Amino acid sequence: MFRPIISLISLTLLASSVSAEVHDFPPDFQMQDVQVDDATIHLRVGGEGPAVVLIHGFGDTGDMWQPLAADLARDHRVIVPDLRGMGLSSHPEGGYDKRTQAGDIRAVMTSLGTDHAVIVGHDIGTMVAYAFAARFPEATDKLVVMDAPVPGIPPWDEIVRNPLLWHFDFGGPDAERLVAGRERIYLDRFWNEFAADPAKLDEATRAHYAALYARPGAMRSAFAQFRSIRQDAEDNRAAMATKLTMPVLAIGGEKSFGANEAAVMRNAAGDVTGVVIPDAGHWLMEEQPAATIAAVRDFIGKAD
Repeated sequence: MFRPIISLISLTLLASSVSAEVHDFPPDFQMQDVQVDDATIHLRVGGEGPAVVLIHGFGDTGDMWQPLAADLARDHRVIVPDLRGMGLSSHPEGGYDKRTQAGDIRAVMTSLGTDHAVIVGHDIGTMVAYAFAARFPEATDKLVVMDAPVPGIPPWDEIVRNPLLWHFDFGGPDAERLVAGRERIYLDRFWNEFAADPAKLDEATRAHYAALYARPGAMRSAFAQFRSIRQDAEDNRAAMATKLTMPVLAIGGEKSFGANEAAVMRNAAGDVTGVVIPDAGHWLMEEQPAATIAAVRDFIGKAD
C-alpha cells in the first residue's frame, strides 16, 4: 500500500533535481535568467550573427529546439527562452495572455542588446510569436509559425470546437489536484494523440519533460497558458485589422495541421509561405527534425 507514496516521493525528487536540457545544446550556449516585470525568464543564448528567437509550446520547454538551435548557431545568434511559468522560468500569478508574453520576449531581447530578430514559434509558442509580430512588427524580421492555431484568426470558431482541443478550457484548482502526481499520464495523452508516430517521442524525452512539469506550480502555469486563450482571441481579432507585412513561414505536420497552418496565417498576413512536413504529426522537432530544420533554414536564408 506504500507504493503510490514511494512513487510520488521519487517523482518529487526527480522534479527538484531535473537537468535543464534533455539533449545538450552546443558548448558555446550560455544559460541565464532575465527579470521581466513580474517574471524571471530562463534562456539559452549561443552563436553569432543575425538573431533568431525560438519559442516553445506546451508539453515541452525551450529544450525542444536543441537540434534547430545547434544548426542555426553556425551563423546566427540564437535565443531560446522558456516561457513564463514553464521550464525553468518563474511562475507568476498572471500574465499568461500571449500579448503579455510577447512583451516578455521583447524585454529578453532588449536585455541582450537585440533590436530585431526572426521569431519562430511552435504550439503555444506560435500564439506568442504571432502576438509578438503584431505588437512589435518593427522588431520582427521574419515570422515562422509551426503547427498550431492562432486564437481569433479564422477559421478559429470552427477550430476551437474540435473535441481534441478540450484541454483549452481545462484547468483550475480541481484540475491541478487531479493531475498532481500524474503529470506523466496527462502529458502522454498529448504526445501520443498528437503524434504521427508516438514512438518518436522516446522515453528519455518523456521522462525529462514530465519531471519539469511536476515542479511546484508548473501545471497551474501550464493550465493558465490555455485558459488565457479566450483573451488571446479578443486581442488577435483587434490586431488582425492590420495584416502583418513581414514574410511568414507557416509549417504544418502532414498528420496534424498540414496546409491549414498557412490557410490560417493568410487571414492575418500578406506574405505567407506554406510548408507541410511529410510523415509528421504535431511534434515536428521530435518527429521530423531534419525536414523541419531544412524548411526553417531555407526560409530564413531567403532574401526578402
